[in-house]
Amino acid sequence: MGLNSNRVDHYSGSGHENQVQTCHTSNTANAPVSITVSGETMTSVTVHDVCLPPKMSTLQKLRHRLSEIFFPDDPLHGFKNTSRLRKLILAVRFFFPIFDWAPCYSVELLRSDVVSGLTIASLAIPQGISYAKLANLPPIIGLYSSFVPPLIYSVLGSSKHLAVGPVSIASLVMGTMLTEAVPYNQDPVLYLKLAFTATFFAGVFQATLGLLRLGFVIDFLSKATLVGFMAGAAIIVSLQQLKGLLGIVHFTSKMQIIPVVSSAIQHRNEWSWQTIVMGFCFLAFLLATRHVGMRKPKLFWISAAAPLASVIISTLLVTVFRSKLHGIATIGHLDKGLNPPSSNMLYFHGQFLGVAIKTGIITGILSLTEGIAVGRTFAALNDYQVDGNKEMIAIGVMNMAGSCSSCYVTTGSFSRSAVNANAGAKTVVSNIIMATTVLVTLLFLMPLFHYTPNLILAAIIITAVIGLIDYQSALRLWKVDKLDFLACLSSFLGVLMISVPIGLAIAVGVSVFKILLHVTRPNTGVLGNIPGTQIYQNVNRYREAKRVPSFAILGIEAPIYFANSTYLQERILRWIREEEEWLAANNGSSLKCVIIDMTAVTGIDTSGLAMIKELKKMLEKRSLQLVLANPGGSVMEKLHQSNILESFRLEGVYLTVDEAVIDISAAWKPQP
Repeated sequence: MGLNSNRVDHYSGSGHENQVQTCHTSNTANAPVSITVSGETMTSVTVHDVCLPPKMSTLQKLRHRLSEIFFPDDPLHGFKNTSRLRKLILAVRFFFPIFDWAPCYSVELLRSDVVSGLTIASLAIPQGISYAKLANLPPIIGLYSSFVPPLIYSVLGSSKHLAVGPVSIASLVMGTMLTEAVPYNQDPVLYLKLAFTATFFAGVFQATLGLLRLGFVIDFLSKATLVGFMAGAAIIVSLQQLKGLLGIVHFTSKMQIIPVVSSAIQHRNEWSWQTIVMGFCFLAFLLATRHVGMRKPKLFWISAAAPLASVIISTLLVTVFRSKLHGIATIGHLDKGLNPPSSNMLYFHGQFLGVAIKTGIITGILSLTEGIAVGRTFAALNDYQVDGNKEMIAIGVMNMAGSCSSCYVTTGSFSRSAVNANAGAKTVVSNIIMATTVLVTLLFLMPLFHYTPNLILAAIIITAVIGLIDYQSALRLWKVDKLDFLACLSSFLGVLMISVPIGLAIAVGVSVFKILLHVTRPNTGVLGNIPGTQIYQNVNRYREAKRVPSFAILGIEAPIYFANSTYLQERILRWIREEEEWLAANNGSSLKCVIIDMTAVTGIDTSGLAMIKELKKMLEKRSLQLVLANPGGSVMEKLHQSNILESFRLEGVYLTVDEAVIDISAAWKPQP
């Protein structure tokens, strides 16, 4: 068996169950053997044994695997080797982050948070009213949703800059899905019940993900999917605002591009020139201030204050000239007061319960994705970390509480969070200041919104959602990954042409198809030696890599599972056939050995083991030797437990491709 005669056998003989779980290196001095590989003369070296991982019981393996899946960050590491009192304090701080930073809070921090809180309140008030209209809810619900949830998040949240409140995407999806089942103008009470119930289920879903540490579920909404989805939703939302900008009274409730555009054209007789002039003037003003804020970050306050300023100015104009501007529709009467309880309106039975649950889960996923993404973005920019699972729990709890206090789905808003960060926010106290400002508005200022025109809400919504159209990201997707671009395009067209939920489902389906494609059709390739080194790389990628005569060295870059084992067997046999043809055409030597580099094979199941076993039998019938190089610990363990290693014996498994080539080549040389 050539140089392998000095290897320590960890997996042969009758003592499989009682074998020693350690690795040894063969230190016996071997006579140097000169071998030519890729034109380079190499001297044989000691061949290292491939060992099994430490022996573990089934319970230990399960515990280790579950901890890697659900606790990769080891969140309880600070509880080790501490007293009970210390553990209690750490537990309180772990579940309520406010106790982590509150003891160190200072007047200087408060000054910064007050400024940022008042700044985002000036943006949150008009956006809250506008987004409630987007969800087909009474405007007052948007203000309610900007009061209670931020207070709860300030206690449970771990982000310093996340500004909480209603967001455009969740509002759009909720309004679309609920309107398809029960239009608000047909049964407003039932619609409100479904909205609050959907919010409750969204919160339950979000908090459950956090408690069970299942945050990877939201990863199925890839960036490519969200780019297309948000762009399509932004266009649909903008077109829906033609009702307010043109003064149309009878407008379609559908959310597809063709019905929306058709409705705007068909109702030309309802267009109001007064509404059009004022609406597009304020829209131009808001877009201009947004552009200034983007080009010059130091002037962020201009774009932040523009929505509230537009509301005030437009309201004053309509109030003063209402006799001449009678064609402009206004919000109307809004009740003063705190959030009324809505727990008695939760809808847990009846034919529309399924709609509420489905709406809650979809809006919950979307709002959770946006909230965590925004929180992580600003945490990275300011050199701190947010705990994704804590964020899920915080967002979930605030939505459950919100559903009982006349609020609908809320999360962290990118636009308000950006304003919050630029305004100098230091802690989540800025959310408390914002909520307090909203409280003052609810208690004393609601009558002032009576003559606020609907057109200004439409202009604010368009200005907010237009930033969701990220064509530059779409172009990068096309350049980098065509399948990602296909997912983006599918999401975009699905939202525009069919509906928001179906468009999202199509995009997720394309993303899942991409995953399945990578799993079932993994990368494989022929490896060659880079002259003068012990490195073996793909010959198509590295032109200097040289094939080794009489060897077919193949690399597999994926786990070997039932889904790809048949494909891999067929692909390996094809590689072998092509290598035989190449060897015959170039140097006339015959193929003697097939080496499979398993460095990137992170796992294998019973179907993969059966494939390896069957492949070895097929190659033996053709007088070809099959060798495995560098199998991982879990792969090696399963090879051992399935008794496949017995058929490979000593010369069938090597630590590296280089050792396999040198040792096997030495075994072929005639011994003196």
